[in-house]
Amino acid sequence: MSGLIGEYVCKLDEKGRLSLPSRLRAQFPESAGNTLVVNRGFEKCLVLYTREDWSEETGKLTAVDDFLSPEIRRFKRIFTNGANLVQIDNAQRVLIPKKLCEYAELTDEVVLSAYGNKVEIWSRSNYETELSVDSDELSKLAQFFHQQQSGNRKES
Repeated sequence: MSGLIGEYVCKLDEKGRLSLPSRLRAQFPESAGNTLVVNRGFEKCLVLYTREDWSEETGKLTAVDDFLSPEIRRFKRIFTNGANLVQIDNAQRVLIPKKLCEYAELTDEVVLSAYGNKVEIWSRSNYETELSVDSDELSKLAQFFHQQQSGNRKES
């Protein structure tokens, strides 16, 4: 799903079903079919992947040897804990498991933030809090990102 883009405010019904906006759904590759993977994100959000992209993410985990590192084993367990296959129904909805809704504090209004190969699912209030930054903080984050990106290029 690389190249996903957009921000969408959506409703989550009382059963935990989330309607996927047609503009977002149109960006999913045909090969994704009607099955996606939803999992916990890092900052009180959920992340939605195609099965193929989820396999790539877990492949990165598998590539790191955990034989002598309890921290790596623990990270792998925690990162993959809660991952669920979800089916897109005929009404273009996915059912988010209750435990994941509780983790991300999802109630009725959610924001879908699509970028790269994933869609983050946020409660509207958590999303607004996450993105509330002043220009100084944004500049510092941009500098940090640039430094990390430059460091990665030097290692290649």
